[in-house]
Amino acid sequence: MPIAIYMLGLAVFAQGTSEFMLSGLVPGIVRDLQVSVPAAGALTSAFAAGMIVGAPLTAVLSLRWLRRRALLVFLTIFMIVHVAGAVTTSFGVLLAARVAGALANAGFLAVGLAAATAMAGPGAKGRAASVLLGGITLACVAGVPAGAVLGQVWGWRSAFWAVAVVSVPAVVAVAVAVPSIPPGTAMSPGAAPPPEAAVPAARRELRALRRPRLLVTLLLGALVNGATFCTFTYLAPLVTEVGGYGPGWVPVLLALFGLGSFAGVSIGGRMADRRPMRLLVPGGLALTAGWIVFAVAAGNPAAVFVLVLVQGALSFAVGSTLITRALYAAADAPSLGGAFATAAFNVGASAGPLLGGVAIGAGLGYRSPLWVSALLVALAFAVAGAALAARRTGTTGRPASPTRRAAR
Repeated sequence: MPIAIYMLGLAVFAQGTSEFMLSGLVPGIVRDLQVSVPAAGALTSAFAAGMIVGAPLTAVLSLRWLRRRALLVFLTIFMIVHVAGAVTTSFGVLLAARVAGALANAGFLAVGLAAATAMAGPGAKGRAASVLLGGITLACVAGVPAGAVLGQVWGWRSAFWAVAVVSVPAVVAVAVAVPSIPPGTAMSPGAAPPPEAAVPAARRELRALRRPRLLVTLLLGALVNGATFCTFTYLAPLVTEVGGYGPGWVPVLLALFGLGSFAGVSIGGRMADRRPMRLLVPGGLALTAGWIVFAVAAGNPAAVFVLVLVQGALSFAVGSTLITRALYAAADAPSLGGAFATAAFNVGASAGPLLGGVAIGAGLGYRSPLWVSALLVALAFAVAGAALAARRTGTTGRPASPTRRAAR
């Protein structure tokens, strides 16, 4: 695997820390800015919403740029808005900073996925994607717990400063290690694509992204990821108010979730290229059962400790495999395929916290996001089953002929 792919993973580590660190900072933000817990949780949803819009938009806009230039622009903007978030005293400004940071993060991840899978070569998309997603899970292991510790010792603003500082070496690493390759072309490095080629290329790739199988895969990824972040966003109040843990245990449990996530991404990266169904079906069933068991046993500290690790592993194993399958299904859209995979990932990351916040706000307690997570994964199974039945019967309601099945 080229070293440049690991440098992209370093940058994604900084960005993943930012995206997920609010899980350990919610109590501090609530106290400092005098907002409700669901409102503070909405900062995660706002970040994800910015990534949903930003992934395809920034990918289209950057079609005229060399990939290294696009990555550096997005990463620099990301760093600057975190400085703004660290100094503001307004919840509205903080919300806007999260959205702006998300737009930059979306552009970076979309272009980074395209660059990584292109550098890895055919047949290794899963491994390349797992390196970038591994940066996200390592953020859960180290960055998010470290942010929680900083928030408890020096206040939540220190975590924003830390993300800005960590982004500096990532900028240098991308500038040095990532080649200047134009997006979605076979041109030689250093040659920028002509401006007039951007719009036709975008239209061609958008047509390739309309395939039903790809759209279903993206929807499944959004549902599974929504389940993950529905619970993960409110993990701190869940383990302290229900699980019986003190505030000092929050960074430990966040790190435990991150360790499970890293293990899940590693397993998914190995299986997604060749044997995805061996992971998706049993892993999805286990994931659904795990959320249900977690909801029932949330008051038992020992069960919480184990389930945080297990659910982190299952969530990211299934989720990362779905993202990889989406990249394979979008092979004819090398630039926008990563953008749409990023957007789908963050549709879930946006909807999940909102649904969890609605459940908590309705007075259903801090266990309620766990039940919502179980329902979202069950819905993913229902969608997959309906899509499979539709493919088998065709559009007329009759079983598809062997010729038609082969054509699909």
